[in-house]
Amino acid sequence: MLTYLGLSAVVVFIAALVLLQSASLSPPAVAHLVLAVGIAPLILGAITHFMPVLTRSGSPRRGLSWAPLLLQCAGGTAFFGFTGAAPPLAMVVAAVVMLLVALLFAGWLMSRARRTLGSPHPGWRWYLAAIVCLSLAMALVPAINGWPEMRRELRLLHLHLNTLGFIGLSALGTLQVLLPTVLSGPDADAAARLRRDLPMAGGAVLGIALGAAFAPALAIAGALMLLSVVLRTGVSWSRRYGWRTLLGDGGAAALLAALVGYSLLLVFGMAHAFGVVEGQNAVPAFVVAFLMPLVTGALSQLLPVWRHPGRRTCARERMLAELRRGGAARSLLFVVSGTLLALGAHAGIWLAAAAMLFFVTALLGSLAVARNDPGTS
Repeated sequence: MLTYLGLSAVVVFIAALVLLQSASLSPPAVAHLVLAVGIAPLILGAITHFMPVLTRSGSPRRGLSWAPLLLQCAGGTAFFGFTGAAPPLAMVVAAVVMLLVALLFAGWLMSRARRTLGSPHPGWRWYLAAIVCLSLAMALVPAINGWPEMRRELRLLHLHLNTLGFIGLSALGTLQVLLPTVLSGPDADAAARLRRDLPMAGGAVLGIALGAAFAPALAIAGALMLLSVVLRTGVSWSRRYGWRTLLGDGGAAALLAALVGYSLLLVFGMAHAFGVVEGQNAVPAFVVAFLMPLVTGALSQLLPVWRHPGRRTCARERMLAELRRGGAARSLLFVVSGTLLALGAHAGIWLAAAAMLFFVTALLGSLAVARNDPGTS
């Protein structure tokens, strides 16, 4: 299931780039394709992978492992609602299903945390905060469709709770656990940093969401708070590992690029509040500058583990090497492309397409190498 979710996210990215270039669908439809069909299910799948590690517990029950697929089906229904292939009521039904899945995951997270031997790693609270944001975002969907005079404000709340809340908080929490794994060097400060920064990050997300809908000054204050959290993480990484190590490993470079892309998007968000850049470019830039390096970097580390679980094998090591090769160059293209899109230069999409082509080539090569490797078995 986890391998399927990772590969489906890559397919969705490719489809989104084609759709953005052709302008055959509206930006909200493409955004829901990426976020609801590709990213949200992958995040829930990743949570089922990391939560047992954070709580020193066993694998989740099989039924919970299939919940991301249910979320993906609901996300697909929402996407077809935006294309006109499904009635408007379908989007409400999809939101209710996604809300129920989110509540199921929230209950599972709290249950696992309570049953941990000793204290659970504070990273689990970032996942809980992210799930709460997803639940709030889904709960707003019926109001968006039934309260037309408040549609704009509620839509902005829904958007920011999804992107900066659910996706952003889960990503920031995961990055600080995943990067030390990629570099095989523990980050002794990560747990304390996660524990200290969550209240500020969660409050910042709520401030940005409410500010975008009702008070731009509040959104700017929230963006500055969230930017400080992100920058502290980057500074901590540079002090512990050094820039040469971070940039020399393809997987680490991609995760660092995701952090850089996220920071740039917060800056562009503040610029939009001052009327300097157009807000309609924010979502494509978010996908390209943040999500694409994040997902490709994470898959460079996780896909070999999901494909070959258990002890280390030659096949897994060959997959890791293949996927990490060229990671820094790909990630630079993603960040530059996202920056150009944020500034309204639509031609920047071709840089993202080139970077995604390089990643898909590496992905196919890694699967072929692993399949033909005599150490696979």
